[in-house]
Amino acid sequence: MAVVGVDFGSLHSKIGVARNRGIDIIVNEVSNRATPSLVGFGPKLRAIGESAKTQETSNFKNTIGSLKRLIGRTLNDPEIQEMEKKFINAQLVDVGGSVGVKVRYQNEEHQFSATQLAAMYFGKLRDIAASELKTGVSDIVIAVPGWYTEVQRRAILDAAAIVNLNCLRVVNDTTAVALGYGITKSDLPEAENPRHVVFVDVGHSNMTVSVVAFSKGQLTVKATAYDRHLGGRDIDYALVQHFAEEFKEKYKIDVLSSPKATFRLAAGCERLKKILSANPEANLSVESIMNDIDASSKLGREQLEQLIAHVLDRIPGVIERALADAKISLDQIDSVELIGGSTRVPAVRAKIQSAFPDQVLKTTLNQDEACARGATFTCAMLSPVFRVREFTMHDIQPYSIKVSWERSPDDTDEDTELVVFPKGNVIPSTKVLTYYRKSAFDLEAAYADVSQLPGGVNPWISRFTAKGVTADAKGDLSCVKLKVRLNTHGTVSFEQAYIEETVEQEDATMEVDSEAQQAQLKKRKVVKKDVPFVVGNTALDKSLVEKMREQEAQMHAADKLVMDTEDAKNALEEYVYDMRGKLEERYAAYVQDSEKEALLRQLQEAEDWLYSEEGEDATKSAYISRLDAAKKIGNPIVARWRETEERAKNVSQLRETINTYMSYATSGDEKYAHIDEKDKQSVVEKCATVQKWLEDQIARQSERPKNVDPVLKSEDITKKREEIIYFATPILTKPKPKPTPAPGTETPKQEQQPQPEETKAEKPEEPQGPSEMDVD
Repeated sequence: MAVVGVDFGSLHSKIGVARNRGIDIIVNEVSNRATPSLVGFGPKLRAIGESAKTQETSNFKNTIGSLKRLIGRTLNDPEIQEMEKKFINAQLVDVGGSVGVKVRYQNEEHQFSATQLAAMYFGKLRDIAASELKTGVSDIVIAVPGWYTEVQRRAILDAAAIVNLNCLRVVNDTTAVALGYGITKSDLPEAENPRHVVFVDVGHSNMTVSVVAFSKGQLTVKATAYDRHLGGRDIDYALVQHFAEEFKEKYKIDVLSSPKATFRLAAGCERLKKILSANPEANLSVESIMNDIDASSKLGREQLEQLIAHVLDRIPGVIERALADAKISLDQIDSVELIGGSTRVPAVRAKIQSAFPDQVLKTTLNQDEACARGATFTCAMLSPVFRVREFTMHDIQPYSIKVSWERSPDDTDEDTELVVFPKGNVIPSTKVLTYYRKSAFDLEAAYADVSQLPGGVNPWISRFTAKGVTADAKGDLSCVKLKVRLNTHGTVSFEQAYIEETVEQEDATMEVDSEAQQAQLKKRKVVKKDVPFVVGNTALDKSLVEKMREQEAQMHAADKLVMDTEDAKNALEEYVYDMRGKLEERYAAYVQDSEKEALLRQLQEAEDWLYSEEGEDATKSAYISRLDAAKKIGNPIVARWRETEERAKNVSQLRETINTYMSYATSGDEKYAHIDEKDKQSVVEKCATVQKWLEDQIARQSERPKNVDPVLKSEDITKKREEIIYFATPILTKPKPKPTPAPGTETPKQEQQPQPEETKAEKPEEPQGPSEMDVD
């Protein structure tokens, strides 16, 4: 069973797997450890990850990024319209009440929701992991921003389900980082005096500051603060605006009026930012930015810091909020750990340092991969396959959650709402609510403070309806208990509803003389009776998930067919050019004139067909059929060359084996003295027979030209060698008979006989229990 963790990033994502007693960050199909978070659509197939990045410039209107920012949001959300729209070139539309995109796919217009897009991307990550692990992938843990709301977290779970992934946990990214940090530490203090570590994560699109208390075997998140729009892309956008103004004066072009020109400039600004992180000055060059103009400029680090001052000035505030919520002072902090690619920008780092004047900022963890490692540790802890050091995570809820209801007609003073999970509530957590009712009733769960939520996210979480509630046996209000759980995903679930009733039971073990005594001795017992209920929440309906799963499976199969067809086409094209060249060089001595003529004719026909209108867009089977027809003539030629190349080596091995066993059987060595002479003679005869066969075949082969099929084949030589080994080994390794011990003496130990060139079968592996993960 595979153990996989994913750091779901807005720019790119990383995949971690548990194997070899540790965690590895695996590479994708082009050997990169980070896979671009992009989904693109073309006339034939989808391009996801690296392939989407390759064609992003030429197909930017049908390539979608910021998947992490779109999922779980609506088209009318102010953050989508005012912020995310600046970084997305595809047309955003409403798809079933959530934000989605309109794209051209297979030469038709299609609409996909952000949940579907995320599912497509998760499917790609699944395939990368499966290819690396050589096994199917089903269980996964996905790391997301801690500020994600209920609807966003459920959308992540739906996206995973669409591509048949079982998401064991949606974990907060900085909590995953903290797990990866703490689980490897063997010097953590006792719980009474925990070690406080502040994790500052500045990524591509947001900033997170998390204060975590570590002690032996556990971590406790004390507080987490966010700025959802403070990251590398905001620095890039400030540079885009600066250079757009400069180019308007310098080249008389309006870059921002052209989505393609803006995209090209943004890519150049991102490269410029990275260069300025290590150099005081850098040049910007954008070829053919628009109107066939090659734009260029330069920028110094001081100018950069001035341009992004409005972004940098927001950094200390996030840190201050986190420390205030954690209720700790600067002198109580033991360490400050930096993660996220944008912390490499010197100005960002300096601003963080200003908030911690007495601390040395550390990069103990891999700034890019720490989150993926932590997510994978989380998956390993939840998987029965690995045995991981016991380590408990106490995460917290970022938003207050309340439950509201209509006042009971039997109690006009009853409250109508209750904050069940306040901000900072531990995750997971279960609360039991008590209601007194005579009939069915409804509850609604929602976020208590709308101002804390991202943009225009609907605060509604779920609705609970209790059915079958009636008055008790005496006609009074029934006591209804309701279990509400804030689960490990950070989502709210109604686990159970039941009525508690008190019933009287007679004690059959007691003897009584009167009815009065019998009444006094009756036992009272509280019994639970389950109450049926229904729940509605923001998750997709199961039937819709199933429909999307089928649609995704069809698209995945279509993509695979297109790629397989392209591979078949490339294989035919490669064979044409490769074989044509080798016929004049490597295979020249091994081909007959008639074969050469027929093969060249076949190759020319294949080439002409390939570049015709029919061959340009043919089926997979058509390419394979053409290739098979050419190989039918070419394979015998290749086989003759290969036989000649390998024959000498195989002949040498067979002769060595003959000589070895012949010497064993004819030597006067004492260790073979116990073997019957007839048996040793049979070995000699076997070797002699094979040797005669070999010499005869070599003589016959020497008379044949290279361009005809050989009579002496490597396959036959190998079989003869195996014949000798399997015939002679049991004879020559026969153990010595045990000597008869004299009375009163011990039985001498038998000497182990040498085993000349014996082929031993490996011992099969015994079934193993869970693997133990090395976290030291």
